[in-house]
Amino acid sequence: MAEESAAATSTNHEVDLGHLMAYDPSHHLAAVPSSRAELREECLRKATELAQAVADALFALPATEGRDGPVVRLPPPTNRLPREKHLPRPAPPTKWEAFAKQKGIVNRKKNKRTWDEQTNSWKRNYGYDRVNDDRDIPIIEAKMTDEPGVDPFAKRREEKKGRVDKQEKNRLGNLRNAAKVGALPSHIQLAATAIPITGTKADLPRKSKKEDLENVAGMASSATASGGKFDKKLPGEKPLKKAGKHRKFLPVAEGKGMGNLEKQQNDKILNSLLAKNFEEPLDVSKAITMYKVKKDNNRRKDKKSSSVSDKLKPGKKIHKKSSKKSA
Repeated sequence: MAEESAAATSTNHEVDLGHLMAYDPSHHLAAVPSSRAELREECLRKATELAQAVADALFALPATEGRDGPVVRLPPPTNRLPREKHLPRPAPPTKWEAFAKQKGIVNRKKNKRTWDEQTNSWKRNYGYDRVNDDRDIPIIEAKMTDEPGVDPFAKRREEKKGRVDKQEKNRLGNLRNAAKVGALPSHIQLAATAIPITGTKADLPRKSKKEDLENVAGMASSATASGGKFDKKLPGEKPLKKAGKHRKFLPVAEGKGMGNLEKQQNDKILNSLLAKNFEEPLDVSKAITMYKVKKDNNRRKDKKSSSVSDKLKPGKKIHKKSSKKSA
């Protein structure tokens, strides 16, 4: 009877090996658990049954011997799990993509390297050490249309800078259009939270509020070593509302009550370090006594070892002065 009941309970499990998942759709609690421990035991028991069902179905698959042991191929999943986030929205086409679609231009795959006749070697089309680089040309032939007195090398640099600025302007425009639809790439979304994209609403200059100005003025006035205590106040300046806390150190010279303050400080440090992971409260007086006893024992051992070493050292010879005077 026990085997039949176990088989009946095992048939209620629905196993999805594609996700390595098992669940019991007909499972229900017979009664409301009286305590949290009882509920935990019931969850552990059911989870053990489901894990055993997944293991049984996994070992029932046909296996092939691999280099690291038997290997099985999982079947396709039967259940469709929901996505954590929504599907990515399609980004709007850029100006070039819209123009290429209108004119019927199809991108063709080009070679990344081209033969350079000046150096007789293969070079990249773009980037560092590219073919036909402007910086590799020592002489530029003058044309009839060139204006006299114009540096052709400086003119080339200005033209290149203008092309780069135009490309950057087009890139930012494409990002602004994608931000309106909500189709920004993930890495641009993270960067946009810290540095807003130029031309968006987040990039507009924000009018400073009175509270912000007061906070900045208060921070500047309390940025000295004395916390602004000895600084000259401006006419109409209000005191800082939220004054910062400064660390207080014990004085170097021992005075009245210094021993008690030092003991309280040591007790606080011991409570924070030693009693953090203990359920029972820490006996501070006992801990201090144990620390002092251990310190005294170490001092005695050091003293004993030093005395023994002194005995082993060769003693100095004492020469007595003779009482006889030389004639």
